Amino acid sequence: MIRSDLTELSAKELAAGYRAKDFTAREVVQAHLSRIEKENPRLNAYLEVFDDALEGADKIDALLAKDPNGVHALAGVPIAIKDNILIEGKKASAGSKILENHIATYDATAIARLKRTGALFLGRTNMDEFAMGSSTENSAFGPSKNPIDDTRSPGGSSGGSASAVAGHLATIGLGTDTGGSVRQPAALCGLYGFKPTYGAISRYGLIAMGSSLDQLGVLARSVDDVEAVFDTVSGQDPRDSTTLPASSLQLSASTSKRIGVPRDFVKDAQPETVASFEKSLKTLTKEGYEIVDIDLPVAPHALAAYYIVMPAEVSTNLARFDGMRYGLHKEGATLLEEYKKSRAEGFGPETRRRIMLGTYVLSSGYHDAYYNRATALRSALVKEFDAVFEQVSFIATPTSPGPAFVIGEKPDPISMYLEDIFTVSANLAGTPALSVPFGEVSEGGKDLPVGVQFMSQRGNDAALFPVARDIMRSRA
Repeated sequence: MIRSDLTELSAKELAAGYRAKDFTAREVVQAHLSRIEKENPRLNAYLEVFDDALEGADKIDALLAKDPNGVHALAGVPIAIKDNILIEGKKASAGSKILENHIATYDATAIARLKRTGALFLGRTNMDEFAMGSSTENSAFGPSKNPIDDTRSPGGSSGGSASAVAGHLATIGLGTDTGGSVRQPAALCGLYGFKPTYGAISRYGLIAMGSSLDQLGVLARSVDDVEAVFDTVSGQDPRDSTTLPASSLQLSASTSKRIGVPRDFVKDAQPETVASFEKSLKTLTKEGYEIVDIDLPVAPHALAAYYIVMPAEVSTNLARFDGMRYGLHKEGATLLEEYKKSRAEGFGPETRRRIMLGTYVLSSGYHDAYYNRATALRSALVKEFDAVFEQVSFIATPTSPGPAFVIGEKPDPISMYLEDIFTVSANLAGTPALSVPFGEVSEGGKDLPVGVQFMSQRGNDAALFPVARDIMRSRA
């Protein structure tokens, strides 16, 4: 029996229902597939729905029949996977024509770890090409839509995963976060969005954009689900030298309840967003948190540094896509002409823009003027954060300057880049950050969600989840 309410349940609720034999994994997957069939033509959240999801569900049901309490808490949970995370035997195009028919030959580490739990992958979700964007409008396959108002963007670059989870087309979504690409769409779609400490989760099997910035992240309707996925996929990986040993991660949550707020920075958000943010802080004071003003003089300049460091890494990482070894290939009279035609037709405008910018800032004569200064500012930001975290346990800001914007509203690249103003600092500094849905802003006759972002010290990821629970409990 297909029950539509099964798409409303969290992973934790699904696990309880499986053990109580209230429903089967096949029923859960079929309910999601039916909703995808109905809603995905409108939302464009999925680029592909996998044809083996029901087969996987039947295997989980067989395990549950033998021992309901012997399976992992994520067994039978439907998950949407961003199109730049490799699943062996499945397409992984990174939202780009240049990789449109690329088939992954191995599993990303996070995927392998989730497979061992029995989690079920429903399909690959839409994204800005090579994760370059904040709206999914840079996807080669058309933009995703926000389920709350389908004239508006779900954010990006993990907009497809956010749209799928917010639209109840999946229970959990995996994304990647280079400058806010999990947290910003989470805020715009009313979800929890988590970016861990750099190195807490392996990047093996993620199609790289900015290697010193990228991290796999989680989107969900429940903070418990976010934490469950993080606990499952985190940990050192010998195939990724940047992953951290367990000793570098503080596995117990901080007991301090001191939150620092950089109000001179926060005022750059839209007035209605600032008002909602201040309300969230008042809510936390009821839970015993102390709110203090802090100065972050370097943080407002982080966006400028990010848009130098990130394109520099993009130009290096995307040099491999030349039309020769894999992906789109266009014939030409010479080898150089084949390179030019393959890359010109395979990459979209924003990707080409960032490759050219990155090549420029790394070129002779400009490396010192731009790239070296940006990396120096990045080092200053890290020191600034370290000093602040000696005084407070958390830093709070709005997640994004405003609510979801209308698709096509931001044709100027600079206006789109400003969407990342509150999120890029966490990537540059390597700190964990969690976007928590809080409040709504009325715009265009719609009540649109906004989020509040909490950052904690590197390695102290576990401290963020109790904050989210406290703010939700206080609102209940």
